[in-house]
Amino acid sequence: MDKYMLYALTAGKKALLDGGITEDVMKELNKARCGVLIGSGMGGMKVFSGAIESLRISYKKMNPFCIPLATTNMGYAMLAMDLGWMGPTYSISTACATSNFCILSAASHIIKGEADMMLSGGSEAVIEPVGLGGFVACRALSQRNNEPTKASRPWDSNRDGFVMAEGAGVLLLEELDHAKRRGATIYAEFLGGSFTCDAYHMTEPHPEGAGVILCIEKALAQSGVSREDVNYINAHGTSTPAGDLKEYQAIVHCFGQNPELRVNSTKSMIGHMLGAASAVEAVATIQAIRTGWVHPNINLDNPDEGVDTNLLVGSKKERLDIKVAISNSFGFGGHNSSILFAPYK
Repeated sequence: MDKYMLYALTAGKKALLDGGITEDVMKELNKARCGVLIGSGMGGMKVFSGAIESLRISYKKMNPFCIPLATTNMGYAMLAMDLGWMGPTYSISTACATSNFCILSAASHIIKGEADMMLSGGSEAVIEPVGLGGFVACRALSQRNNEPTKASRPWDSNRDGFVMAEGAGVLLLEELDHAKRRGATIYAEFLGGSFTCDAYHMTEPHPEGAGVILCIEKALAQSGVSREDVNYINAHGTSTPAGDLKEYQAIVHCFGQNPELRVNSTKSMIGHMLGAASAVEAVATIQAIRTGWVHPNINLDNPDEGVDTNLLVGSKKERLDIKVAISNSFGFGGHNSSILFAPYK
């Protein structure tokens, strides 16, 4: 492999995002100070489901590695083995907020001086009978099967659940001086973030958005960012009836009707990748910073009552000079997370 094509994020005095790492750079790294912190909400469900099918015939038919391969940590442990990175390496699983938790925790290792570089993010692949069936049983998925391209519709009054997707997103977090010494191309700055828990319900958001509000306010305080400086939010926005509205209300509570603020949901176009969602959305946020374009909210035909469309990006992409961006992600169990990014200057 000539080049590891990864988005990279540096942390320390500041935290930034940078481009690929060549083989020459890999040879020069102190691998004892490089780690891997990538998570999954569901783990190796396909492996586990396959093992159950094999067990119906005989335990002798089971893959002898089905247990380690089904755990949430093993894929990332194997990545560390492949790279030879011996620093902090583990997995976090906080449902659909997993990747943000991983990014924040990875940055913490760098900020505390425990690592120079950390691969962080999430991956998920659960589109199989047990995965789909489980979410159908708890009535989380859209039933708009006759119009699949219009099924994911955050903040639309006719939304009826999310669309399950698969994918992965990985950021390379790196301490600023370390990145400069190797001549890294810096994509964006990681300012900080926070996570909280609703402590309310397994699947439903807090009716007053208390946990989300606390999370955003803590993220702003921890990052030293004024709420007036935030002009872009990549929302969790899953297309569920309660979740979308509660997040919107929390955003308005924290930022008011800021005429410069633009809000969108990446899930409107690609669906919900569960544990990988916030990593992919972090990449989308960083790309918005790099390009000066924020992507549209598609399928927003009839906005929910009480939602001010002046805050939401419309049906076409928009130009935006981003000062500070927030990427939100929330998960079953009441896990809330907010991460702040900005252009590197």
